Amino acid sequence: MRTSTAALRQSDARMFTLVVEGLQGPGERAAERRFMVPLSRMQATLRLINQQGGRLISVTQSDQAPTPSPDPGPSDPVAPPAIAPVTTTAAKEPGKHEAVPVNLYKPKDPYVGTVLGNYSLLAEGAIGRVNHITFDLSEGKLHYVEGQSIGIIPDGTDTNGKPHKLRLYSIASTRHGDNLEDKTVSLCVRQLQYEKDGETISGVCSTFLCDIEPGAKVRITGPVGKEMLLPPDEDANVIMLATGTGIAPMRAYLRRMFDPGEREKNPHYQFKGKAWLIMGVPTTANLLYEDDFQSYLSHFPDNFRYTKAISREQQNPSGGRMYIQDRVAEHGEEIFNMIEDPKTHVYMCGLRGMEPGIDEAMTKAAEAKGLTWSELRPQLKKAERWHVETY
Repeated sequence: MRTSTAALRQSDARMFTLVVEGLQGPGERAAERRFMVPLSRMQATLRLINQQGGRLISVTQSDQAPTPSPDPGPSDPVAPPAIAPVTTTAAKEPGKHEAVPVNLYKPKDPYVGTVLGNYSLLAEGAIGRVNHITFDLSEGKLHYVEGQSIGIIPDGTDTNGKPHKLRLYSIASTRHGDNLEDKTVSLCVRQLQYEKDGETISGVCSTFLCDIEPGAKVRITGPVGKEMLLPPDEDANVIMLATGTGIAPMRAYLRRMFDPGEREKNPHYQFKGKAWLIMGVPTTANLLYEDDFQSYLSHFPDNFRYTKAISREQQNPSGGRMYIQDRVAEHGEEIFNMIEDPKTHVYMCGLRGMEPGIDEAMTKAAEAKGLTWSELRPQLKKAERWHVETY
């Protein structure tokens, strides 16, 4: 059904209530729904209703009684595309994430795990130092799900002679662990280093972890976090925006979706949606878990898409360095087309400095759709479809 807004072309300050039936979200029964819409966004909303097979029952100005909407003629204009009314997905059904563990081990009584492996993830010529570190969990009750974090308490004391405080790290493995035996957890850790007064300062915990040897004991807390949980819906779409070690939770998601051993281990979860990873690094040598991702591309070309922003090797349209926000801007229309689907979730993880650039790119992409990103983002957040973990 196409609906004309010709009769409503008045002041943009006016608000209208649309009564619609026939819209149906995942896990929801079709029912009558109401939308409060400013006149400036009326066309976009009506277009959405048409796309989703809804039927407009009435259009009510805030100070008017409901009036039936007229049946449009074939010459009525087609409104521009719009973002779907922000709804939760099937993951909101009873039982969603019902087994999410939290704070099984606390700082005063941490789990003491053994380091099983510690190796570099970087190719020759890379900038910095990034390691993949795996810990044994077989001696305790520590378990987790994809998207959570654990705390690490480094050995030693601070400058005041007090024990070091814990640092949180995103988990890079699935709940089954890298060996699929449900007894390990893995981290992706970059050694923090910066210059201060002409001296190179190394991060306490990141250096502790990058230097640690197999067989060493480590105090671990957690798990914590529900912000970055992967929707259990096999048909969900997942857009992943990551920089550097922000790839950690994305690696866990992608393993769960596409790793052959994981798919065999999880017959109840056989991912059928679209997964799109947009990854930002300074050089090709800094790409993490590249072999795995290329394997997923080969075996699941219809389900996995992989876009790279390599800042020191690629240029953006303005001739500057190519950053992840440039890729988001480049593919803004496609990203928003996916967000129109209420089954689409967006995950962002990495340095906090990436957020302003992503917001700017999303703002421009939204404007091209006649939308306001500053209004849409909190709606997506409330619907648990916009997930951010930055540090």
